[in-house]
Amino acid sequence: MTHPATEKILALFEKISSIPRCSKKEQKICAWLAAWADQSGYAHRKDKAGNRCITIPATPGHENAPGIVIQGHLDMVCVKTEASSHDFDNEPIRLIQKKDWLTADQTTLGADNGIAIAMALALVEDNTVTRPPLELLFTVDEESGLIGARDLESGFVTGRILLNVDSEEEGEFTVGCAGGADTLLTLSLNFMSPENGGSIYRLTVSGLRGGHSGIDIDKHRGSANKLLARALHELNRSFRMQIVSIDGGITHNAIARDAHAIFYNESGQQEAMQTVVGDFEKTAQIEYGKTEPELAITIEPAAKTAESNGVLSDADTGRVIQLLMALPHGVARMSADIAGLVETSNNLATIKMSRTDLQVLTSQRSSSMSRLAEITAAIESIAALAGASTTHENSYPAWPPKMDSALIDRCKTVYTQLYGKKPLIQTIHAGLECGLIGSKHPGMDMISFGPTIENPHSPGERMHIPSVGKTYDFLVALVESYAKRVAGSGLRVF
Repeated sequence: MTHPATEKILALFEKISSIPRCSKKEQKICAWLAAWADQSGYAHRKDKAGNRCITIPATPGHENAPGIVIQGHLDMVCVKTEASSHDFDNEPIRLIQKKDWLTADQTTLGADNGIAIAMALALVEDNTVTRPPLELLFTVDEESGLIGARDLESGFVTGRILLNVDSEEEGEFTVGCAGGADTLLTLSLNFMSPENGGSIYRLTVSGLRGGHSGIDIDKHRGSANKLLARALHELNRSFRMQIVSIDGGITHNAIARDAHAIFYNESGQQEAMQTVVGDFEKTAQIEYGKTEPELAITIEPAAKTAESNGVLSDADTGRVIQLLMALPHGVARMSADIAGLVETSNNLATIKMSRTDLQVLTSQRSSSMSRLAEITAAIESIAALAGASTTHENSYPAWPPKMDSALIDRCKTVYTQLYGKKPLIQTIHAGLECGLIGSKHPGMDMISFGPTIENPHSPGERMHIPSVGKTYDFLVALVESYAKRVAGSGLRVF
């Protein structure tokens, strides 16, 4: 039997999933939340960045309890399979339940972080919960680089206890995270008319799992962008080729699942090129045999119209391939302090080509700000050697753990009382908004938790339904422990 609160939460989540909320397009979900607050009689406000806060008064008699901020982000990563025709701006996410898991029809599910919204509203609508003063803080544009949290107005919330519901493994509490920065490389290009008698080909890397560029970066998943660069390099060693276009990856915080290049080549060499590509496909399948069972690398003739804007010069074709080969992807360094934790990494996120230039977006992460600066400088150096310019965006600080936190102790006590076992306390190699929010509100005690979500930022995203009820019960018990404190004991869980 489904946990009764889970049914309520999933009903709210389904409603949220019917409202478009891709990053930078949160207007409709903001309007829906404002209407929900107005209908319920709760005050709400927004700041200049578009972040929203709904003020929930305490249960009568508990007005003097410590104020708590429950926080999540409004936007979602909007990614779909190549076969999907889904329109994220106008169509609801189509939810599919398979036994204990909730997923979507060939798109991201958006449980990251729509489930935080649903849980917060469910808690407020539950009249059996004894509440301290609450503030529901919903930030915008998190997935583009924590933009809403970065631009959050100082003093926008008054509570000094923050519960971030954006972690993705039930029973694990996050108390620190990596910092990050994105680097955009721009390489000017020279196009020319193709020579007569050549052929156009399309090289495609497909079938990869993708995933979150922080959480999944150590899971030995292939980057379509990196594999495409390697395949082009193999071809360029044996054949004269002139690139027409390259496209790969979707967003800065997702590992590229698909990528392709169109190039011009002398006629009569298709069979030989197919042999080279086939041999490299076998090599890649051996390298990723356990993690990428659907990996495919193919070459096929493309329409002649693909060359209408011209082809790159031989020199620029070589520079593009060398640049993509030189840029790092994956884990750069493991933590020396915490076993199993990735310290520093880079995601070769997106590759786009226009009529004038090549643009490559990389996303660096590190729990050490000096190491983050180091890998960013290395990418700048590679760009400079290739003759490319660089700009930086979406930088955010690491959230250093404070293991003497009173909130951590309380969470461990509440969770152990509920479930008879201690939770895992961890730091993660991903960006959370806590570091930025804390920098705007000094002295805030923060923790992050959430239900189990697998493969976020990819069409394989799914949420474990039983973990939703467990997480909600913990949230209720933790909130009530502040409202129902008993002198001498500090905690009381109902």
